[in-house]
Amino acid sequence: QLQLVESGGGLVQPGGSLRLSCAASGFTLNYYTIGWFRQAPGKEREGVSCISSSGGSTDYADSVKGRFTISRDNAKNTVYLEMNSLKPEDTAVYYCAAKPLLSAQAMCLIKTEGGGLEVWGQGTLVTVSS
Repeated sequence: QLQLVESGGGLVQPGGSLRLSCAASGFTLNYYTIGWFRQAPGKEREGVSCISSSGGSTDYADSVKGRFTISRDNAKNTVYLEMNSLKPEDTAVYYCAAKPLLSAQAMCLIKTEGGGLEVWGQGTLVTVSS
């Protein structure tokens, strides 16, 4: 079956760094646009960063520009989110999702699950606190 598994979450101090991984199982990510989303306590889910299938196009939320970097290694069937200069407001459950035939910008605008050809992970918790 098609699965995405996030890993790398945990507790980190403000100003610290963390690297999240999203590994695909049961399918290849080569033809999928990938997005990282997060949902903070009491807030709506938001697109954080997305990357096209080729890796040639990326999109970032204004709140993370210059601090986060999305990348992919299709040979390893994995997508990464490098998170630097972390702030307490970055605390959230982070999810990755995959969908083909979509621009990075459009991917980051997805608000709900259940759309056709979408695969979502279960999420990994990132807590930024001293």
